[in-house]
Amino acid sequence: QSVVRVVFHDRRLQYSEQQQLEGWRWSRPGDRILDIDIPLSVGILEPQIHPTLLNTVEFLWDPSRRTSVFVQVHCISTEFTLRKNGGEKGVPFRIQINTFEAGGNGDPPEHLHSASCLVKVFKPKGADRKQKTDREKVEKQPAPEREKFQPAYESTVLAEVG
Repeated sequence: QSVVRVVFHDRRLQYSEQQQLEGWRWSRPGDRILDIDIPLSVGILEPQIHPTLLNTVEFLWDPSRRTSVFVQVHCISTEFTLRKNGGEKGVPFRIQINTFEAGGNGDPPEHLHSASCLVKVFKPKGADRKQKTDREKVEKQPAPEREKFQPAYESTVLAEVG
């Protein structure tokens, strides 16, 4: 069983995360922060969406089979920043996946693995503009500095959480 959550990456925002999420819920009644895109996902079983946990989804999967999960984040990073005159930086989110093996005989599930990645979510035109300015900023760096940046990937690469 895996549990996927979208949380705030910045420690200072983690302290007020519940209040921030409640404010989002109040301003967008009936909406969710995170969903599983079932038609695009492969090999997931029993997807569960909790009505009260807007930023959490769960599913079962068989590790011996090919499995991929596509998630949809329905809020943008600038919804949690103080409003300025445009050009808001946007808060970084972290997508975290915790995987457990179901416990038997009423035993608690055993934690097997945790992984996460940093994401910022923008509206399509804003994302295009952000990627362009970020790319230009990197291209201006000297070659040794450029090597410090992670290369682009077709899918999201999660780093193991220790």
